Amino acid sequence: MLPMKRPRLLAVQPSLPFSLELTFIDGQRLTLDLSADVQRYPGLRPLLDKDAFSGVTLGDDGWSVEWPDLDIQIGADTLYFDALAQNAVDENTRIFIDWRARTGLPLNKAAEALGVSARSISRYSSGREAVPRSLALACLGWDSLQSGAGRAVAEQKGRYRVTPKT
Repeated sequence: MLPMKRPRLLAVQPSLPFSLELTFIDGQRLTLDLSADVQRYPGLRPLLDKDAFSGVTLGDDGWSVEWPDLDIQIGADTLYFDALAQNAVDENTRIFIDWRARTGLPLNKAAEALGVSARSISRYSSGREAVPRSLALACLGWDSLQSGAGRAVAEQKGRYRVTPKT
């Protein structure tokens, strides 16, 4: 079993209708349900065909999964964070991991945005330790500030660059 600084896959198996059984190089096994994503994102809609979905393979030496016939790839890091969020044992952990996956902020920027140490961000990003409610609320508050929904803006809009998943 190898340590994992960045998510990298050892194996992937389709599990119909639209789930993936993921095995990472550190031995973690997670199931990821993609049923909502294949319907929501136009680029993934070809995967609605169950035969096509079953054609998933490891790509780029485990750094992604791909459907070669459809020219669709999803990075291992995206799959990892999405699977951690889906499999989280409590709502606070789910909120935090979803926030990390959605914002894509690097460790130091995420720590700065939430007002905690980079070490805390790293510790809770694995999903192995329960996230405190205060950190989950910080994620929700940050989202609110970025959307402009808050009345008093604590920091300038646009300070952090967020590229939404498409």
